[in-house]
Amino acid sequence: MAAGGEMAGKSQRIGVYPGTFDPITLGHADIIRRSAKLVDRLIIGVTTNPSKNPLFTPAERIAMVEREVAALGIANVEVVGFNALLMRFAEKQGASVIVRGLRAVADFEYEYQMAGMNQQINPNIETIFLMADVGLQPIASKLVKEIAMFGGGISPFVSPAVRDDVLARIEQVGRLGDY
Repeated sequence: MAAGGEMAGKSQRIGVYPGTFDPITLGHADIIRRSAKLVDRLIIGVTTNPSKNPLFTPAERIAMVEREVAALGIANVEVVGFNALLMRFAEKQGASVIVRGLRAVADFEYEYQMAGMNQQINPNIETIFLMADVGLQPIASKLVKEIAMFGGGISPFVSPAVRDDVLARIEQVGRLGDY
């Protein structure tokens, strides 16, 4: 083994799995678990996206993702926050692959367009799509937050620790409507 854990003459395949992870769901964990098998090093890029009306701060989301990744017990995963163009972030990380999870056709249309734009920015970084596990396909962070805001149960969609985080935050900001 060469310095940095690389085999002599062979560079590491680094992947970036970007997202807001507000909150991280069981669907995200599935994509992390599966994509970590495809690369030597997987960087979970926790980004800001004000248009998504985040429930958690960037620092809280990074800590939440770090905790969930640690619970998965996968050694080749690192969590990094970023607030930049995805391709610039990927370049800075030395990534050759962007990982995106797909739940439905609507996801594919958006992600296909983004992959094409990203390829124009840097044709040396490939985008790979992983289909969500069939049982996890309907899960979306936005829907998890909406269900929790209206007092619904979110246990089927997130880990117990994330459920507790979301419920604690909902308690702070206030639940929405009752009949």
